[in-house]
Amino acid sequence: MEFNEIKVFLDEKNLKYNRPSFIETDPIQIPKKFSQKGDIEIAGFLTATISWGNRNAIIKNALKLMSLMDYQPHDFILNSSRSEIKKLGNFVHRTFNGDDCIYFAHSLKNLYQNHGGLQTVFENGYQKEGTIKSALIHLFSVFFEMEGERTRKHISNVTKGASAKRLNMFLRWMVRNDKGGVDFGIWKGIPASALMLPLDVHTGNVSRKLGILNRKSNDWKAVEEVTKTLCKFDPTDPVKYDFALFGLGVFEKF
Repeated sequence: MEFNEIKVFLDEKNLKYNRPSFIETDPIQIPKKFSQKGDIEIAGFLTATISWGNRNAIIKNALKLMSLMDYQPHDFILNSSRSEIKKLGNFVHRTFNGDDCIYFAHSLKNLYQNHGGLQTVFENGYQKEGTIKSALIHLFSVFFEMEGERTRKHISNVTKGASAKRLNMFLRWMVRNDKGGVDFGIWKGIPASALMLPLDVHTGNVSRKLGILNRKSNDWKAVEEVTKTLCKFDPTDPVKYDFALFGLGVFEKF
């Protein structure tokens, strides 16, 4: 397909998938259960963190995690004692186990008590260089202020080339604000134009089939390459095409 044909094709698919019905089968349904900003952020961050593997299992386990936090994630993170946080020790999703979950709770508590919360941390990192990469690097450094070597594998390190799919997805949820009804758009300090594609097996394979991604590895360089092309389709909101690419891969087996 020619450039304009690909744009028209993806615009059509974006309209098809970027709508409330998308929520029914997507992990974003977990933070959608909340109305307060802090609850949305923490539920979204934790859900995004475990968003790999079977989607039904992701949703089931994210709901279990919310239950362990008494469906008040923000209050739980800020006000629970160490002994109360220990009840997260029974949680497991694939390689993300109870020890990881407990570390995440303590680290999030540190973020909200000492760094202004997730939004402030991401936005301060973004301001350093005006890029999502600088935001992700800053998050990683702040999140692991406490010792937690084992848990480091559950927060992507873009300085080592990670694609940071789950963190980019979380940022899409928080930053994008359109009429689709899916993303929250509650963070105003990062523009949608700066977002990077949440690159995974599905979006990567579809992008290669369409000829908008040449790099074979799903790493940070591939994220930069494909997002640069998507910016040509829509410089103000390139990551809206995540819906099209993901939908083509998952639902249409493109």
